[in-house]
Amino acid sequence: MELPKILVIATRNNGKTSEIREILKNFPIEIRNLNDFGPIPQVKEDGATFDDNAYKKASFTARVLGFPALADDSGLVVDALDGRPGVHSARYAGENASDQERCIKLLDEMKDKENRQAAFECVISIAVPSGPALTYDGRCEGIITREPAGENGFGYDPVFFYPPLQKTFAQLSSHEKNQVSHRGKALYEVCDEFDKIMKWLEIHMPVLEKIGCQID
Repeated sequence: MELPKILVIATRNNGKTSEIREILKNFPIEIRNLNDFGPIPQVKEDGATFDDNAYKKASFTARVLGFPALADDSGLVVDALDGRPGVHSARYAGENASDQERCIKLLDEMKDKENRQAAFECVISIAVPSGPALTYDGRCEGIITREPAGENGFGYDPVFFYPPLQKTFAQLSSHEKNQVSHRGKALYEVCDEFDKIMKWLEIHMPVLEKIGCQID
């Protein structure tokens, strides 16, 4: 069987897709996301952990589209908020809230907190249509700022200060962020094992049956 050439990123988030494409750009695989396909049902992210949600999204996407799928579930874990927003990071300020609204809600909850320690966590799942999956993870520790800073990135990047570089994630270039971020760390693990991943996909991807065409 020929090695899979397409890997679907189970997201419609173009910022996230760009980060993944940048890190995997030197590998012989075509990166697509859900915007490259017609409408498909939305996965309900109701897992108790990042691992649960990442696998659920990757497995569902692979089964529906018939291609290997990569999904990440990531979020912000804040010490002073007992780990919130955590797996609910994307819906923290409501289902259709903007990134700015989520940041505003977070800063409002943190306004009287002295402990500003937080971490971004990410779990990546790579699944095939038959169900099996590989898992990778990454974590990046930082501090919640008292006001947003920076115009790059997305999500909570403007309020997440990364001490080693003395900048928020939104003040970093995409290259700088990819080197240190939770998603970047998980993706570099993927890079380190890419040859093994491709062999694993070759073994686990279903073989399409060839059906002859008979003309009367």
